Amino acid sequence: MPANSISTQADGKTFEQLRQECLQKKKLFEDPDFPACDSSLYFSQSVPINFEWKRPRELCENPEFIVGGADRTDICQGALGDCWLLAAIASLTLHKETLARVVPNDQGFDRSYAGIFHFQFWQHNRWLDVVVDDRLPAVRNRLVLLHSASNNEFWSALLEKAYAKLNGSYESLKGGSTLEAMEDFTGGVGETYETKSAPTDLFNIMKKAYDRGSMMGCSIDITSSAESEAQTASGLVKGHAYSITGLEEVNYRGKKVKLIRIRNPWGQVEWNGAWSDESREWNVIDSSEKQRILQNSMDDGEFWMEFEDFKANYDKIEICNLTPDSLTDDTKRKWEVNMFEGNWIRGSTAGGCRNFIDTFWTNPQFKLTLLHADDNNDKCSVVIALMQKNRRALRKEGLDMQTIGFALYEAPADEDHLGKDFFRYNGSKARSKTYINVREISERFTLPPGNYLLVPTTFQPHDEADFIIRIFSEKAAGTMYDIYVWEYCLSISISFKSIQVDNSGQLEFQEFKVFWEKMKKWIMLFISYDTDRSGKMSSYELRIALKAAGMHLNTKLLQLLGLRFADENYDIDFDDYLTCIVRLENIHDLLLIMKLLLSFQFLLLSMNV
Repeated sequence: MPANSISTQADGKTFEQLRQECLQKKKLFEDPDFPACDSSLYFSQSVPINFEWKRPRELCENPEFIVGGADRTDICQGALGDCWLLAAIASLTLHKETLARVVPNDQGFDRSYAGIFHFQFWQHNRWLDVVVDDRLPAVRNRLVLLHSASNNEFWSALLEKAYAKLNGSYESLKGGSTLEAMEDFTGGVGETYETKSAPTDLFNIMKKAYDRGSMMGCSIDITSSAESEAQTASGLVKGHAYSITGLEEVNYRGKKVKLIRIRNPWGQVEWNGAWSDESREWNVIDSSEKQRILQNSMDDGEFWMEFEDFKANYDKIEICNLTPDSLTDDTKRKWEVNMFEGNWIRGSTAGGCRNFIDTFWTNPQFKLTLLHADDNNDKCSVVIALMQKNRRALRKEGLDMQTIGFALYEAPADEDHLGKDFFRYNGSKARSKTYINVREISERFTLPPGNYLLVPTTFQPHDEADFIIRIFSEKAAGTMYDIYVWEYCLSISISFKSIQVDNSGQLEFQEFKVFWEKMKKWIMLFISYDTDRSGKMSSYELRIALKAAGMHLNTKLLQLLGLRFADENYDIDFDDYLTCIVRLENIHDLLLIMKLLLSFQFLLLSMNV
């Protein structure tokens, strides 16, 4: 269990503190942060079924947290469309150390029972400890969401509740990518393969992933919403998330046949073709090998199929690796990791993709310096993962996943935030394969040593989101957060002299002359960016207008200025532009005074006064 996991409770109390309080008061825990009410279930509609919230001891006589060890048959899907989550949980049960971290074993229905349980999830480079009470939605004393095949086992149902709490509600779990939950269980790195265009050694790649403890899932694409969860004649379900639970090679009629084991989180509905549970192919192979592979095979949603049939029927494979090591070679590396956070804010840093050249340059920019090539190579291995934050929890506010991607450019070493012309005349050296509306997009690159500029973007301009970037490299990489934030932190650096006003509050003539010269410069700058003579300039141009005036601002401050002064069309009129620039001038005065006071204080301290 991660020692540095963070409690998510609003009052800051830990699981053990809350449990001890309940035991002392002889009262079962009721979670104030995720109450047993309709809003914890649905946010966009009224609850379609008359649910009752029941504790396990109200549902059966002898409830247990885990019966005979947690395994993949403990995951049976209920009325919620979260098969992606269930497929990830099924994969989780194959990795006992990882399972013990997500599902701590310090809880149950013994003498320490207080109606409280906890689970741990990785979120944005931190491990969070999420507590829940054990009131679960039921109809006629039966669980109707995720449940175990054993009526008295409750770890999987409580895990689903904790994950729903983390994301705001049960409804927030409808629809998603298996990879998303896998990463939340491990903090790992995701990779996706399309079966129809995968490498020729795909089976070996997947076998290596399985042997390394990676978690894997697969799915069949749909061409329209009408196909979602439609069952094919061969027993497979379209638009549905499956977990991959095994890979084997068997001797069949004098040749090696590659097999893959897949599980449907419904706990039923299986492949009925070659190598399915009752197929005749099993009668030909050695009986001991058959027993080893099939074990106690039954209609439990899990089945084997030949790998070529798998590739022909399934479209996408998702693999969550516990390390960024490549699955295409046998090299084990020690990876260096850098993590950064940022935002796309409309009107200032939400510039959209390269298609929108006039605003693309305003996106956050991150410098990456690859100093040393890999061992036994003249290139640098790097994995870049861009993840948008908290989008699932924001569904109740009408928001969802943005369509995201990134590009990597070879960058001049001495440049600050690069402008429009650089991107107009310089192509990217590497980029994400596509823009897609998933939580995280990651790519593996092999690049020569040098200076690079990473530009993460949404597809459309003006789309807002928070994000993190994880950069994995074999050798330590020199990285820099958004260029202006790194250079100036959260302060302002303005390179020109401020206007001097005496205590009378009036401008002397010489001071007025200085002010008027600056005013003329500010007016000419505004006119140069008011290209259509509308009396307005784009808020995305504010950075270069202020820079031309001698003001270098960090990205956070530019975002705030955009939110304060831009209108609904992301334009700033002349009055607001002038107000903005004069206020920045006054801030500069204040910073100069603070600097003088600090210098004076330091002088006094050095003189021991």
